[in-house]
Amino acid sequence: MNVLGLVNYWAFIFLMMVGFYILISQGNLIKKIVGLSVFQTSVFILYISMGKIRGGTAPILMEGDPVYSNPLPHVLILTAIVVGVATTALGLSLVVRIHEAYGTVEEDEIHDLDVAEAE
Repeated sequence: MNVLGLVNYWAFIFLMMVGFYILISQGNLIKKIVGLSVFQTSVFILYISMGKIRGGTAPILMEGDPVYSNPLPHVLILTAIVVGVATTALGLSLVVRIHEAYGTVEEDEIHDLDVAEAE
């Protein structure tokens, strides 16, 4: 099997690791949301890659015995994209509220302010 033929899976692995690294290494809440979005996009690429069949056609009845591609993964990913945009918007709106309450979006500074307030 040709490694270059699996470029979409390599893109999935690369984007997943980049998104995960951003998610765990950054203290800035906005950067964490961006990392989560990159991670989520990599999963979209994986599912779309699995749903495509080389030489497959749309599932429309035709004469002969054609190979059909399953449209279900693509439809599910469209739904997941909408849900992802909505959760990203909600996360960013929560970051705006956190910034209004604490004056920062850095995770460590927010924790220090909470500890200082509790004492």
